[in-house]
Amino acid sequence: MNTLYTLLMIDDHPLFRRGVLQLLSERTDFKTVGEASSGAEGLKLAAELNPDIILLDLNMRDMNGIEVLKQIKASESEAKVVMLTVSDDAVDLVAALRAGADGYLLKEMDPDDLCSKLKRVASGDVILSGRLTQLLAHAMREQNSPRPPDEAGLTEQERRILEHIAQGKSNKLIARELDISDGTVKVHVKHLLRKLNLHSRLEAAVWVAASQKRAN
Repeated sequence: MNTLYTLLMIDDHPLFRRGVLQLLSERTDFKTVGEASSGAEGLKLAAELNPDIILLDLNMRDMNGIEVLKQIKASESEAKVVMLTVSDDAVDLVAALRAGADGYLLKEMDPDDLCSKLKRVASGDVILSGRLTQLLAHAMREQNSPRPPDEAGLTEQERRILEHIAQGKSNKLIARELDISDGTVKVHVKHLLRKLNLHSRLEAAVWVAASQKRAN
């Protein structure tokens, strides 16, 4: 039996919004519980509906999507927030991830790929449009000066957890595979991100891949 994920979409372009919602309505995995044409309306609906997933545009007339994202993440909402945007600018990408986005997808992407990525984010993965991976790695080198994993002084447990993060595994799955609690995984993730001078799980995954590529 498929899991049904509730979804709220916040986007001020009605034609695009309706198109995406029509696509998702044809899938048995998703149920749209609300749609908003502005950031302010979206914040109100997010608080009222408590959806599993929020699709959020980056550039809206009344509020910037990053500000909407920050307010959602500062609230009691447990929703996974995915930016769905036309912007492939590294500044926007990094800002969204550091504000707590659970994914960053481009509006140009294939509809089937959108559905599969939303299912992944609902299960705990952080998702990114494929061609943005190298863009993020470059932006991290330019802005962040992150430390290579081999030079960050990670403990053996932190190394194991970092390997799982690089494979796209959620905290729950990592906890199950290492036979530790979700809370313990979260503490280790916080520590290893600090040691690597990174801000998000996705940055860590991309940085591991980039470091391995350079080593080869």
